[in-house]
Amino acid sequence: MNTENHLSANKLTIKGCIVGCLILVMLIPSLFIMNLVTERSDRQKEAAAEVSAKWAESQAIAGPLLVIPYREAVQDAGGKVSDLTRYAYFLPEHLKIDGKLLPEIRHRSIYKIVVYRSNITLEGDFAPLHPENLNIAPGALILNEAYICFGLNDFRGIEDQLAVRWNDSAYIFNAGLPDKKIIATGLNAPVALTVEDISRTNKFFIRLNLRGSERLSFTPVGRTTNVHFASDWKNPSFDGNFLPVTTPVVNNNGFTADWKVQHLNRNFPQSWKNESFDLKPSRFGITLLQPVDAYSKTERSVKYAILFVALTFGLYFFIEILQKKQVHPIQYVLVGLALSIFYTLLLSVSEYLPFNFSYLAASLATATLITFYTRSIFNTWRIASLFGGLLTMLYGFIFILIQLQDGALLFGSIGLFILLAVVMYYSRKIDWYGSKG
Repeated sequence: MNTENHLSANKLTIKGCIVGCLILVMLIPSLFIMNLVTERSDRQKEAAAEVSAKWAESQAIAGPLLVIPYREAVQDAGGKVSDLTRYAYFLPEHLKIDGKLLPEIRHRSIYKIVVYRSNITLEGDFAPLHPENLNIAPGALILNEAYICFGLNDFRGIEDQLAVRWNDSAYIFNAGLPDKKIIATGLNAPVALTVEDISRTNKFFIRLNLRGSERLSFTPVGRTTNVHFASDWKNPSFDGNFLPVTTPVVNNNGFTADWKVQHLNRNFPQSWKNESFDLKPSRFGITLLQPVDAYSKTERSVKYAILFVALTFGLYFFIEILQKKQVHPIQYVLVGLALSIFYTLLLSVSEYLPFNFSYLAASLATATLITFYTRSIFNTWRIASLFGGLLTMLYGFIFILIQLQDGALLFGSIGLFILLAVVMYYSRKIDWYGSKG
């Protein structure tokens, strides 16, 4: 009898090791599925890039800046003196940006891409200039070659002729910049200044109708920069170096947001010469998010594949012991493949239908398939129904986890603790050594 019990215990141990190895083997399909999710997500990004390439890229507005060339006498090593043309940069005293985003959905294959039109006004003023603060003699300024510099990412997004109203005059913007130290891509509008102009406050106004994709950002070039934006898009993200000064209003009608940035909040001055400052780190703006990112949620669900397989195989193993009914390793593998197929179903269906509905359909299909297969193995609907119910509860548990963000770890830890307690309770009377025959 002791020999038989010993053989039974060894057999149970060997079967447990086999089940454990099968759990690890079933991780291989999950790796392929994870790569598939990444591939489809990359394809979506490629589709978005293709649409942006024809519509307009994300836009970043910088300016306006007043650029005035000046002459500087430079002496070389041989003592020869020559005049070089350099540039002085002056930023607005006040800058007010007001705009409205008009989002649109474009389709590329099966993908939805968010783009936008925008109606933007920029107004403000330049305070009287003091070139002597930059060690520039007023007479060295080449005032008749001054120009307004306006940075823009993608010229294809400009819908109408762009001009700046400078005091009582209007000047048309031209593509390109004479000097690209500060802004790499942008527009320029020549403004012939006089000595009287630089000693007084000069007002400006720019109206801009602009297309873009996904994101719109601004650079706070004013000593005081105020930005107000509104849109009917319900899923904005406010990002960049500055957040709205007050809590944005976001509801079913869209959003409104306001920013206020002082010159002390950024890392470049109000005026300078012969230096290069990087304006990009000071950008802030709006990103139009897609309401549901099915790929990120599918990826999160695939990360729980090991939990699905381990719990399902573990439950089969316990039922096998309690019912004294042997389950062949091939049958374990078939159940594991069914669990893996769930993720491909979820991925493919969610590309056409809402994620929540796709998850419900894929989980019900998988749970039903495994329930009927369990019925054929154990020849009883009681065990099959119990197994199907537990599997459905597990799918529901994972669904809640992938919906949560900050609370996912807490909820998951509590759920796993309860699950472990249940397993320990129901396995406490199992005769692992076969000592009771």
